[in-house]
Amino acid sequence: MAKPWATLGVDLHLEPAGGGLRRGLTDALREAVRTGRLAPGTRLPSSRALAADLGIARNTVADSYADLVAEGWLTARQGSGTRVADRAVVPPTGTAPRPRGPARPAHDLRPGTPDLASFPRAEWLKAARRALAAAPNDALGYGDPRGRPELRTALAGYLARVRGVRADPERLLVCGGFAHGLSLLATVLRARGVHTVAVESYGLGAHRDLLTGAGLRTVPLPLDALGTDPDVPRGAGAVLLTPAHQFPLGMPLHPDRRAAVVDWARRTGGLVLEDDYDGEFRYDRQPVGALQGLDPDRVVHLGTASKSLTPGLRLAWTVLPPGLTDALTAARGAQDTCGALDQLTLAEFLTSGAYDRHVRAARLRYRRRRDALVAEVAARAPRVRVTGIAAGLHAVLRLPPGTEQPVLRAAAWQGLGLHGLASFRHPDATTDPVDAVVVGYGTPPDHAWAGALEALCRTLP
Repeated sequence: MAKPWATLGVDLHLEPAGGGLRRGLTDALREAVRTGRLAPGTRLPSSRALAADLGIARNTVADSYADLVAEGWLTARQGSGTRVADRAVVPPTGTAPRPRGPARPAHDLRPGTPDLASFPRAEWLKAARRALAAAPNDALGYGDPRGRPELRTALAGYLARVRGVRADPERLLVCGGFAHGLSLLATVLRARGVHTVAVESYGLGAHRDLLTGAGLRTVPLPLDALGTDPDVPRGAGAVLLTPAHQFPLGMPLHPDRRAAVVDWARRTGGLVLEDDYDGEFRYDRQPVGALQGLDPDRVVHLGTASKSLTPGLRLAWTVLPPGLTDALTAARGAQDTCGALDQLTLAEFLTSGAYDRHVRAARLRYRRRRDALVAEVAARAPRVRVTGIAAGLHAVLRLPPGTEQPVLRAAAWQGLGLHGLASFRHPDATTDPVDAVVVGYGTPPDHAWAGALEALCRTLP
């Protein structure tokens, strides 16, 4: 009778072979090791445990193991058990090679990611322990689709203090990243009859794709030294802006234009979607308060911990006008993406002051990088002008006309991850194009920053 080899303890789904129990087990194990289904170093069940699992004699398993040790497929050491030997894996005949992903750049200067090596692991672990110890049992259940009340309360206090947001915890929704929040908003706007959203001439294509994927059309707004022109075209029901620090060009929205876009929303019943993606990182200017503070009934404030902490947390938030709270909560309930324990930890991180301390330290570190970038470019590439540097985690290097593509080709040769400004341009934008590259100086770890800056300067005209 065939034996149930699939119950080997590590779910190998082995197929029995003929020729008796010992031979069948030996052949099945050998094939699993040969093809890589049993990875090198994998510890196998003891002979006693496997024999009991399979319903066969222990000596049969022990003899099978011994045969494979003698052949070099397995190793056996006292106190370490029986393990798969470290040897090359031969793929089965006819198996297509696994496609390789794109090579990682030697130095990554693409914007959008902070220095992941600087994540405050020790402080986060302390906050997680305190949060878990204090958490009520119901915190481990499904909970409120708006997010844990501890985090919503902590965020409301923090945003009011630091960003000037008028936030009620009851109108604050925790999301799994900025894209998740924008996707929920797009779905609700489309269901309410909005067909067109005005966006900035330069911005993230991924955000425009989210809007179009929800059935919305995006139209670009002109942009100049004062920021985005708020002359929203007729028919648009919402506008998506980065008013504190325009992405990627880097200027804040002029006060007159901040007032004008809020006035547009009041007159037309439209909504302003405020992407406050790196409002905490400012260097040479007074803080620019959130646009939401001008009219909480017409502005949706979206923030995230992706730049201040790490995108791996997948924690973001939206502060909603009263008329949107129920609709987004209902949509959010079907797309639960935020773990309660991470929410509780972030709440503890905020209320304990650890978040403020981390942001202050990060601000100093990123400012030193920015200053080194400005000084090095001025010394080695005087024809290049560095702009958009008063805040944020990136700078725009304005290049001589016609040199953006040659610089990007040189960067690829240097193993440098770099984006040209043209990649952020809306396809229908009427703003005059500019040759430039967008340098994310937040991404490299501290030990690699000097090398990344050296490689960058070698690419510049």
